[in-house]
Amino acid sequence: MSKTSTGRQTTWVEKALRAALYAVLIIMAAVYLMPFLVMLLTSLKDVEEIRTGTLLSLPSTLDLSAWGKAWGEACTGNNCGGISPYFLNSFQIVIPAVLISTLLGAINGYVISLWKFRGSDLFFAALLVGCFIPFQVILLPMARTLGWLGIANTTTGLVFVHVVYGVAFTTLFFRNFYQAIPGELVKAARLDGAGFFTIFYRIILPLSTPIIVVTVIWQFTQIWNDFLFGVAFSGFDTQPVTVALNNLVNTSFGGKEYNVDMAAAIIAALPTLAVYVLAGKYFVRGLTAGAVKG
Repeated sequence: MSKTSTGRQTTWVEKALRAALYAVLIIMAAVYLMPFLVMLLTSLKDVEEIRTGTLLSLPSTLDLSAWGKAWGEACTGNNCGGISPYFLNSFQIVIPAVLISTLLGAINGYVISLWKFRGSDLFFAALLVGCFIPFQVILLPMARTLGWLGIANTTTGLVFVHVVYGVAFTTLFFRNFYQAIPGELVKAARLDGAGFFTIFYRIILPLSTPIIVVTVIWQFTQIWNDFLFGVAFSGFDTQPVTVALNNLVNTSFGGKEYNVDMAAAIIAALPTLAVYVLAGKYFVRGLTAGAVKG
């Protein structure tokens, strides 16, 4: 076989392997997206068509009434049949909890990695232990703490819970990232007269964009999808959307409206889906940004 023909054969084999790889990836993506497709199709059908049709059958006519009912289009005063009021509750919990836990994690990671002090390793070990404490273990002491602080059954209380539980993870992220920053950078700034917060604000934070993105995505997803803390520490009017979704799905009058349940589940998942679609590539970059020092 000639060199040219060998080269052609190699090119053909590479193309075949690439095509097979793409085929496998497409099949796996289709399998992964199948539940979402079933949810979407079900939400666009009426109840009778759901009962008589199949899961993957296309709707005969597009029926968007389930989406309006899931959102709560018919409201009387503060009484809404859907999840719209609780959707706002989740944002009132997520936004401050993410911002506060990210800021505290950045400062903690900055101190532990670049401003060594006596007991810093022990402090970091304690935070690591906090990452592995099961949620169920802290329910009772946290409930007593919230009652003592006077913020039980409030969105402020849920913000406090998520900040306390999330700061261990955010500290771990920032500490590992800051380990890759040369300590000489901080020493040089100190020689120039820069203080603790000046170095943090003017030097460290501008370098922290990748890990900030990672932390925000991680915390946003964890807090938005949380159910246990929401059901344990919220009141009727302060429930996050996950608790409201559970109540909607498990409460029915007359026949079961699967189209409303599917529409509500998709609405509840839209914020996290949007975060991953818009910032997913930055999440991967941020995870690997501090992997190599220098």
